[in-house]
Amino acid sequence: MTDAPAPDLALQLYTVREALKADPDAALARLAQIGYRNVELFDMVGFGRPLAGALRRTGLRAVSAHQSLVGQDVEAVCAAAAEFGVSLVIDPWVDPDRWTTADAIGGVADDLVAAARVATAHGITIGYHNHWFELEQRIEGRSGLEVLADRLAPEVVLEVDTYWAAVGGEDPAALVARLGARVVALHLKDGPISRDTRAQVPVGQGSMRVPEIVAAAPSALRVIEADDSELDRFDLLAQSREYLVSEGLA
Repeated sequence: MTDAPAPDLALQLYTVREALKADPDAALARLAQIGYRNVELFDMVGFGRPLAGALRRTGLRAVSAHQSLVGQDVEAVCAAAAEFGVSLVIDPWVDPDRWTTADAIGGVADDLVAAARVATAHGITIGYHNHWFELEQRIEGRSGLEVLADRLAPEVVLEVDTYWAAVGGEDPAALVARLGARVVALHLKDGPISRDTRAQVPVGQGSMRVPEIVAAAPSALRVIEADDSELDRFDLLAQSREYLVSEGLA
């Protein structure tokens, strides 16, 4: 009997957004030098074909993408996904005002399901990525994100940002375990568990209990991200990858 292959490890390109916009080839080449092979896109519609070409030139593969879906032209999103060869598209943000009641959250679920109906015809899976406010919002004692999960059709998945879940007051590992198989990807980041994005540090060097979180979703895609940092973000990505690999978490 052989061990199952480890899930893919990727990085969210938003971490190095300034360098990516200034010189895509140089930024991607540096990530490849660090040892990354997979990336998660952001604003793939805006970047378009030039970034797809830069990825091919540097040998990096886009395995997922963040792109707004609710209220957007889903056909255009699917066309961009096809350009990058991406089959998992995650809506990264729905306005906090839409998380205040169960009915409002149900409306978010309906919008995501409607997007999924369009995307499924193109072979694309749709998901949602949380920040802190979906966890802070409580509906009859449960977080808004879990209320959303209850209302989603099975084909809509979740990418749990474990750091923002902790900022929102949840135990990320317990949350991921409760959400179960719907969680197909994890955002891994670290820091003092606060909204101060500049305080974020390499994965494994902050207050997050990373091994417990990874163990709660052993088959989920692992995506390293920093929203910001006082540190050099390429160095942060290098140290994060080294930690996950050395600890057998990737």
